[in-house]
Amino acid sequence: MPNEASDTGFQSVLAPLMNQFVQEKHACGYAYAEPTRLLHRLDDFLVQERLTTLELPRSLARKWLAKKPHESALTQQPRIILVRHFSRFLLRAGHPAYVPESGLAARKPPTFVPRLLSDDELVKLFHAIDVLEPMASSPWRHLVMPEVFRLLYACGFRVGEVLKLRVRDVDLDRGIITVRQAKFRKDRLVPPVLSLINRLRRYAEHFGNRPPDAFFFPGASGRPFALRTVYTVFRKLLMQCGIAHAGRGKGPRIHDFRHLFAVHTLRRWYQTGEDLDAKLPLLATYLGHQHLSGTQRYLHLTAELFPEITARLDAAFGEVIPRRIER
Repeated sequence: MPNEASDTGFQSVLAPLMNQFVQEKHACGYAYAEPTRLLHRLDDFLVQERLTTLELPRSLARKWLAKKPHESALTQQPRIILVRHFSRFLLRAGHPAYVPESGLAARKPPTFVPRLLSDDELVKLFHAIDVLEPMASSPWRHLVMPEVFRLLYACGFRVGEVLKLRVRDVDLDRGIITVRQAKFRKDRLVPPVLSLINRLRRYAEHFGNRPPDAFFFPGASGRPFALRTVYTVFRKLLMQCGIAHAGRGKGPRIHDFRHLFAVHTLRRWYQTGEDLDAKLPLLATYLGHQHLSGTQRYLHLTAELFPEITARLDAAFGEVIPRRIER
């Protein structure tokens, strides 16, 4: 095996293997951007430690993985996961490697619960969005923001998916939006309701004929709006509407619109007597979840917010819905 650095810029003796590892992840459909960044840090460390053999010794791996001062287990965990996956790759390739123990950095179970806006809060927020005015630095925001937030709420898009849409991705004749290279590097087709498609048609008329590669929701420079810009507008509108924000990471967050879409969809299906057991895989596909387990968490949220649905969810899904333990 050649001992030269790979095209991805790795420099250590394990560079060719690191390159193969990243290529394998890409072939499996993972974007693998952040883990690759961490792999570069491991590569730099192995260069500094002057590793000369095709292996990942326990002593070096544990040294790199050691919890740094004031570092939480949450921020240490991605390094441990990376080394675990890379070491298993090395073992499959026939090279000695240390696989970190599963309990090396114990994590507390996630306790975050999305802050879902009430129906009244949604009415206030969308009214405020609809009366936004253009600014010199953002001449189209009064056109863009109402449609961006409606796509987030009505279709459960991730905000990055909406901001990256190009004209060719929004088929206003067939009423289909194509999300390209989303999470897990998968494309998916999303059919919004007709009323939303009609809004998007009226929106598109403001811009006339545009090339297929143009961003559907352009910023002032023609590039897409930055996530930070959308988040800033969102926070200002929350304040304007008197909707309390609990602080960073506690919400309401823009991503909570995705949770809200899922919960309201389940509520609507329940109210119209749909077979929730049959419908849940459809919701998973619509949201772009890779596994059904990623969608099942919304059953818990639905049961928490609408207790009258709990009995029916229990009948359909049994112990899928975790129960809170009273203390």
